[in-house]
Amino acid sequence: MKKATASSILVAAMMLAVTVFAQAQQATAIPRVGILIATAASSVSARVETFRQRLRELGYVEGKNIVIEYRYAEGKVEGLPELAAELVRLKVDIIVTAGPATLAAKKATATIPIVFTAANDPLGTGVVFSLARPGGNITGLSVMAPDLDGKRLELLKEAFPRIVRVAFLWQPTGSRGNLALTEMEAPAKALGVKLQALEVRVFDDFDSAFARAKRDGAQALITAQNPLITSQQRLVLDFAVKNRLPAIYPASEFVESGGLMSYAPNYSDLFRRAADFVDKILKGTKPADLPVEQPKKFEFIVNLKAAKQLGVTIPPNVLVRADRVIK
Repeated sequence: MKKATASSILVAAMMLAVTVFAQAQQATAIPRVGILIATAASSVSARVETFRQRLRELGYVEGKNIVIEYRYAEGKVEGLPELAAELVRLKVDIIVTAGPATLAAKKATATIPIVFTAANDPLGTGVVFSLARPGGNITGLSVMAPDLDGKRLELLKEAFPRIVRVAFLWQPTGSRGNLALTEMEAPAKALGVKLQALEVRVFDDFDSAFARAKRDGAQALITAQNPLITSQQRLVLDFAVKNRLPAIYPASEFVESGGLMSYAPNYSDLFRRAADFVDKILKGTKPADLPVEQPKKFEFIVNLKAAKQLGVTIPPNVLVRADRVIK
């Protein structure tokens, strides 16, 4: 009888050990995804929510079978390397990035998979070796930003044919920091527009940039898609309104906050598609085998309230091309 009892106790102990081990394995198997973004959380909240929503559609419930670590640099690009290193120390399974955060993540790890959601020039800046076969631990979605700046200038000129001096607010970033400005020169020449390059690297540069625009007689404004500029959205919008400058912006958030026009990829769609990359990688696909994808959806948005505030009129031939009109 004692022998049977001892045997039963041994079997029960073994079963308990197996159960505890299985539970421990299950706990450690929950994937952890790091999100690394250069701007403030508030400026990309809609995009991140779209990413989370797509994950839910794919069966991932945050806090249950997936953990997401959020890191935002609040427009301070210099803080990205430490935030990237922090995610590496947390041993996340994947890092999802946007803009300059991609280079910071790439420098921080050569092993953790990285999915970028909105890279301006992934091939030219050396983020990937090839768009078709990225190689290494990184892949994602490109926004083709340099091409889009020329399109924005074209729309601005079409809406306001008489403008000849356009201020271009931009921030040099990465190894090819002058690319945005260089790509703007050809369309500006073709459209008969003189560009006034307003370079900003830190917050303190905005006042001098705006002063130069006023001094040189800028008639309109176009802004590049950069984290510093995005983080100072309100400052830029107020400058345009105060000086009655028609402007076109690189993201819908500017127009939704009172800007005149924007032409850009649908960034929420890019974040949504990034969730599919994450799903594939978590299921075993290597980043090197996932081709870099281009935007599929673009948006031209016009804010008629802003037009009235600026005292300008958007021509019908331009207005009819808008995907969305804010009245």
